Amino acid sequence: MTYEEIAEMLEEMGLPFAYHHFAEGESPAPPFLLFLSPGENTFSADNLAYFSCKQLDIELYTDKKQPELEEQVESVLSQHEIYYTKTELFIDSEELYEVLYEMEV
Repeated sequence: MTYEEIAEMLEEMGLPFAYHHFAEGESPAPPFLLFLSPGENTFSADNLAYFSCKQLDIELYTDKKQPELEEQVESVLSQHEIYYTKTELFIDSEELYEVLYEMEV
């Protein structure tokens, strides 16, 4: 999946988004999304890379728990047939919930 394809998929989620972070002073009010590719898993043999999967993290930030918004994000991922794992935490210093979707594309 290319950067452009990922951006198109995120647009379907209907929330502001940025790669890794928003520029200083440009962060929107929650809810918003951040995405990043923290690594890549490669299958190789005989000194050749045969297949590669990029890791993709999509982070949903909200100021209150919003299950309907999570369902909206998950619906788009399902429509694109993307398997993900989901974790959640509360960031005390930011007073924000982070729902993290981790997947390979």
